[in-house]
Amino acid sequence: MSATPPPATTSSQSLPAPISVDIRPYQWEDKCDQWYLLNRKPSEVPPPPTEQDARGWARALGAIPAGTMKLELAVQGASADTVVLHSLHVRTMSKAAALPWSAYSMASGCGGGLTPASFDINLDADRPLAHPKAGEQGDTVIPAVDFPFKVSKTDPEVLTVYAHATTSNVSWYLELDWSSGDRSGTLRIDDHGRPFQTSGAKGRPLYDYNIDTSTWEPDDTATVN
Repeated sequence: MSATPPPATTSSQSLPAPISVDIRPYQWEDKCDQWYLLNRKPSEVPPPPTEQDARGWARALGAIPAGTMKLELAVQGASADTVVLHSLHVRTMSKAAALPWSAYSMASGCGGGLTPASFDINLDADRPLAHPKAGEQGDTVIPAVDFPFKVSKTDPEVLTVYAHATTSNVSWYLELDWSSGDRSGTLRIDDHGRPFQTSGAKGRPLYDYNIDTSTWEPDDTATVN
């Protein structure tokens, strides 16, 4: 999906923003680290989906990302002209206590690493901010990279966002500030016009899926990050 600019945010309001953002909100850093909160009994929950089917699975069941929600934002210019990306802001629409539901794991087994241009958001904070995040690829430490970035049609940029909550249930979206020549504006980034939602799962019942028995089983050793 692509983000669209909110009204009255550019200096040339009759012109579309010179960038597009392909938003992938149901990305998994690693299957063992991905949890969803559901207001359902284990016997009512189908097997975990593959990553590419996560959106439909979650929407059909009313599942909410638990702990950390990973977004990938592929930003690309509409022409050869350079567009400068200045900053990424977090806007909270609502915040309440974490949902009192059970958390279900997508798989077991860990691995993977972080990629460049990654940002960490603590949704429990009174004023959540997008902080640049260092990462690892194999044995190589990747330094944190911060704004500004430059993009064009032939030079896109992928921004990875890790938004996490421990004690709160938060509805939120992002705003991306940009400029190109004498134009500037702000692009709203959300989930098809709806805010993203992330909830903490501290102290909630945790379940893993047993492939051998095709059942969800309690996991007293796992934690939701």
